[in-house]
Amino acid sequence: MSTHLGPFEAVRNLTYDVPFPRLLPVRQRFDPAQVADVAAATAQALEPLRARIRAGMTVAITAGSRGIHDKPAVVRAAGEWLRAAGAEPFVVPAMGSHGGATAEGQVELLADLGITEESVGMPIRATMETVEIDRLPDGPAVHLDANAAKADGILAINRVKAHTDFQGDIESGITKIIAIGLGKQRGAEGIHRFGPANLAVWLPPVARRIVDTGKVLGGIAIVENAYDRAARIELLDAPDIAGPAEAALLVDSKRRMARLPFDDIDVAVIDEMGKNYSGAGMDTNVIGRMMIRGSAEFERPRIRNIAVLDVSDASHGNAVGLGLADFVPFRLLERIDLRSVYINAMTSGLGGPQRAQIPMAFATDRDTIAAAVATCGRADVSALTLVRMRNTLDLEHLLVSESLRPAVDAHRDLEITGDAVPMAFDEEGRLQPWQ
Repeated sequence: MSTHLGPFEAVRNLTYDVPFPRLLPVRQRFDPAQVADVAAATAQALEPLRARIRAGMTVAITAGSRGIHDKPAVVRAAGEWLRAAGAEPFVVPAMGSHGGATAEGQVELLADLGITEESVGMPIRATMETVEIDRLPDGPAVHLDANAAKADGILAINRVKAHTDFQGDIESGITKIIAIGLGKQRGAEGIHRFGPANLAVWLPPVARRIVDTGKVLGGIAIVENAYDRAARIELLDAPDIAGPAEAALLVDSKRRMARLPFDDIDVAVIDEMGKNYSGAGMDTNVIGRMMIRGSAEFERPRIRNIAVLDVSDASHGNAVGLGLADFVPFRLLERIDLRSVYINAMTSGLGGPQRAQIPMAFATDRDTIAAAVATCGRADVSALTLVRMRNTLDLEHLLVSESLRPAVDAHRDLEITGDAVPMAFDEEGRLQPWQ
């Protein structure tokens, strides 16, 4: 039986009948270069640190909340290398307020991402407690995870990629996981309080202040290709964190990242959003929406209406970023943990309110997509441009309306892989899964 959704019940029987376009299966080709042996590459990257490892020293290894395909292998390999060098490594969740801002929630989130004590072969020490190291002049306090603060050393591991809230020389990467991830809820709130536009201002000095403690051994940076596989695994020496070397990795990451191949889209249908795909649930760099008051929007792509159909299991109901969409079905609303959404949104400061808002909701997937089609401003359905994607991380395979066939044919990295098929729904109005 469906959950009672309060005021939304008034629109449970509100339906719209519109023609849906037939969809072509399309494959997008990207640069496939990737690391052949992730464990070996990680061990090789760590070799310059060998002289800094003392017998019996404890080392905290960071593990964030993103679904990075090769992260479990990198974390495990780093632990094995450190143990072989004589250290005693352990994992600390480094994810700000994610996981409902509880130690237990953060451990559970790591498990969903394939990181458990068994899978990585070392202890996980989780806490929301921090040590305040300093307070920057006219800026935020510098917080450090209490377990990491007790360790003899810290090894930061993270993917370097474009941030979803701002643009700068340093965005998501080693700097961020040190400044915000290891800052836990207190540190994340303090930095975000200055607004998304100032993340580029405060992330580097906060991270450098933690580096200045002498505890940070360095950072293992993962640069992914567009297929979400590690294309590079590089060591950032401690002095290089938040500097030109990390900025250069970001430039390379942006060059490799997957994007939608069309500039103008009437309707985008996203099967699933989630924290494992992006901190914003949907990657703003992919959908072309920043949705933060006072922040500039992206030039492309230009999507008129976005319908999102579900939130991933790995998000545990944290559907923050839902406000980036225009339409959702009731089944998504029924899975939201509003407390987690609010904690995440409030921790994000100015970047949270709009993205935590609930879009127009309809009883079924069919009605949700119909509403997006009916209000996109395209009267002639034969000219409607619609793109369906699994999520904003997996953009290799797309379903696109037949109206986009000329654009597909003209694009050197796109190929049609089958015949056009109708949008199919089951008896309950749920969009049929991908074939």
